[in-house]
Amino acid sequence: MASQFETGHPGRQPRRADTENQASEDLAMEIKAKTPITDTITQLTLVRTDGRDLPEWTPGSHIDLVLGPDMVRQYSLSGEPGDLRSWQVSVLHQPDGRGGSTRIHHEFREGESIAVRGPRNNFHLVAASRYLFIAGGIGITPLLPMITSVHRTGAEWSLVYGGRSRRNMAYADDLKQAHGERVTLLPADVHGRIDLARILAGVTSDTAVYVCGPEGLLCAVEAMAAELDNVGEVHLERFTPKTPMDAPVLEHFEVEFVRSGITVSVGPDQTILDAARAVGIPAPFSCSEGTCGTCETNIVSGLADHRDSVLSPAEQEENSTLMICISRAACPQIKLDL
Repeated sequence: MASQFETGHPGRQPRRADTENQASEDLAMEIKAKTPITDTITQLTLVRTDGRDLPEWTPGSHIDLVLGPDMVRQYSLSGEPGDLRSWQVSVLHQPDGRGGSTRIHHEFREGESIAVRGPRNNFHLVAASRYLFIAGGIGITPLLPMITSVHRTGAEWSLVYGGRSRRNMAYADDLKQAHGERVTLLPADVHGRIDLARILAGVTSDTAVYVCGPEGLLCAVEAMAAELDNVGEVHLERFTPKTPMDAPVLEHFEVEFVRSGITVSVGPDQTILDAARAVGIPAPFSCSEGTCGTCETNIVSGLADHRDSVLSPAEQEENSTLMICISRAACPQIKLDL
């Protein structure tokens, strides 16, 4: 969010790629503390090695940790909103993942240096009369600073938090102790799956709904909310990319990089990002999966075939930006501000 809360989607100006949300220089940081939170989740506390203040950040922000050559991973900031002295991220160990969480859990030590980029925010907190937060597992992390900010304003809010078991639900005890009945904990080994139909049926139209967690949870909330008249826009953050169900609109198209004065052809096995880098255009990128927003680029003209997991359906409909690491053109030529 910008300032205390940011205005929601209704009535806003068309989205443009935010330069603050794009490329940023690496910050030299130190792992000040490495704290086990559960058997599978570790919290890192990061500080700048030069002792200077960190960039400002807002609830919903994430940072990039540069874990090695060609290994950059995104993690949500979960600490105190507005803290300029340290950043906190919580990392779930995924043994069958791409290796980033294993490096953090087993190789990095307190006192080690690490390069960090950001923060960026694709999960803004909007102004609302009341809030419903739904978390699944490690999806609690971006919601923590949101809850802190909303609680301080005196707004009505509640949290429904599910996980495989209570012992593996990070920060569950702290949340329950601090906020009592506002927090509903639903470990699956005791309660089964979250009863989303019941929870969403009780939502009022002026409630902002925020959801983060496994893809199954996000898809279920999206589907149920679409069938209910009482639920407005649902705000989601995905840790893994959505799988496009439809084939690309075009296999071949041209991209004109307006600022660079270069036009290239993009084939079926190539991304716009690949094409840009092949001709020496230093386009920023990180995840290469359409989940982090680093490569968001302004559209000068043409239609995008959106395939990312960052932009909402309304933002995709605006057709003002696209993620060049995964999205394509839906017309023979698209012009981009690169």
